[in-house]
Amino acid sequence: MGAPRGPERERDFVWRQLLKWIDEEAAIYAILQLGNGRAVTKYISEINFVSSAVQGDLIEMGLTATRFGRTSLTMRAEVRNMITRQSILTIEEIVFVNLSPAGRPEPHGYTEITYDRDRIPTHHLTETITQD
Repeated sequence: MGAPRGPERERDFVWRQLLKWIDEEAAIYAILQLGNGRAVTKYISEINFVSSAVQGDLIEMGLTATRFGRTSLTMRAEVRNMITRQSILTIEEIVFVNLSPAGRPEPHGYTEITYDRDRIPTHHLTETITQD
């Protein structure tokens, strides 16, 4: 059994890119909600492919925080066609964990969504996690 060829290979590439985009956007959302650039993806639930998209479709993604844990943030994602508003895929749970500079889970102290930019991290996002 070999690698996919032709249109199947291109479709697989598009889906991989879409999933990468979702994880990147979810990370930005988690950073803004938790006020920490050291938030990492812990879990992504099953992906529900609702309808197809074709090359050239304008798509958008919506992310919503659904639960704030002590050290985590759970969110839901939906990718939609911008013109028809038809759902393309949904992910019920994406969980991010807030990390300390030492790379350990750390309480973030938040319980609800912010729509302001009041939690933008004060440390530079390229700072590395320190080693003990």
